[in-house]
Amino acid sequence: MSEQGNSFGNSYSIQVDTGAAPANGAAAVKDTTTATFQADVIQESRNQPVLVDFWAPWCGPCKSLGPVLEKLAAEFAGGFVLAKVNTDDEMQLAAMFGIRSLPTVMLLKQGRPVDGFMGAQPESVVRELLAHHGVAPGTTTAEPADEAAAPIALDPEQEVARLRAELEAQPDRDELRLELAVALLRAGQADEAGRLVESLPAALATDERAERVRSQLELARAVAGAPPRPALEAAIAADPADLGARHQLGVRLLLEGQAAEGLEQFLEMLRRDRGFGDGLARKALLQAFQVLDDDDLVSSYRRKMASVLF
Repeated sequence: MSEQGNSFGNSYSIQVDTGAAPANGAAAVKDTTTATFQADVIQESRNQPVLVDFWAPWCGPCKSLGPVLEKLAAEFAGGFVLAKVNTDDEMQLAAMFGIRSLPTVMLLKQGRPVDGFMGAQPESVVRELLAHHGVAPGTTTAEPADEAAAPIALDPEQEVARLRAELEAQPDRDELRLELAVALLRAGQADEAGRLVESLPAALATDERAERVRSQLELARAVAGAPPRPALEAAIAADPADLGARHQLGVRLLLEGQAAEGLEQFLEMLRRDRGFGDGLARKALLQAFQVLDDDDLVSSYRRKMASVLF
C-alpha cells in the first residue's frame, strides 16, 4: 500500500520459530509487549493476519486512528487480530521495528510484515489495505456492539479544541503545535495552521507532516470562504452538474483526511467536463497526488484519470 510498507520486512530482527503452532481463539484486540510479541504477533500471524498499531498516549492522530482500527477488528470478527503497542512502554520493540513516527500500522502474515502505513488514515484506506491482502471478515458470530459505549472520533473542531487545551497545559511541546496545525487545516483554519507551521523549530520544520501541511495550505486557499461541507453536499445533491461545488467539496474531503472520497469528486468533475475551469479537475487531481503519501491510492486514481482522459 505504501513504500513504507514495502520496506517493513527488513526492519526487525525478532527470531521466528517456524515450527511453533499458531495460537487459537485469539482476541480481536490485544495489547502486546516485547515479552509477548513473539506469541501475540509473529506466531499468531501464521494463523491469521495481524495488524500491529504502534501508538502512544500523547499522540493525537493515534487517538483518532485507534477507534477506527478497533471498530474494524470487531466488525471483521476473527478476520484479523489487532495488536496494540504502546511505544512509551515498549521503546525497545519500537526501536526494533524502526518506528519513526506515530501512529505506524503494520500488517503481518506468515510471520513477516507485508504492508503498512504511517499517520492517521480514514477508515476507507484501512479497508483498502485489508482487502488488498485478502483479509476478509471471519465466520465467527460477534455480539452487536453497544453503540452507547462505542468510542466516538472527534470532529475537526473538537480536535482543535482538545489540542489547544493540551498545548496550553504543555506550551513547550512543539510536537503538539504540529498536531494542532494539522487539525486546524482539517477544520478549515488555514491561516492559523500556516502560522503555526512556519513557527516550528528546525527539528520539526522538515517533518513530513509539516511538509504536507505546507502543500495542503495551497489546496486550502482554494476553499477559503467556501460554504461548509454540508452545504456543498446539499448543492451537489440538488445539482450534480455543479462542478464548482464538487471541486470545493473534493478539497474539503482531502483536507479532512478522506482522500479517496475527495479524489472521487475531482474524477467526477473530469468525467462531466474535462475543460471546466481551464482544466480544474485535472489540476486538482495532480495537486492531490503530490500531497498524498498513499502510493496505492495515488496509482489507482492515476489510472482512473488516464482512462477518462485517453
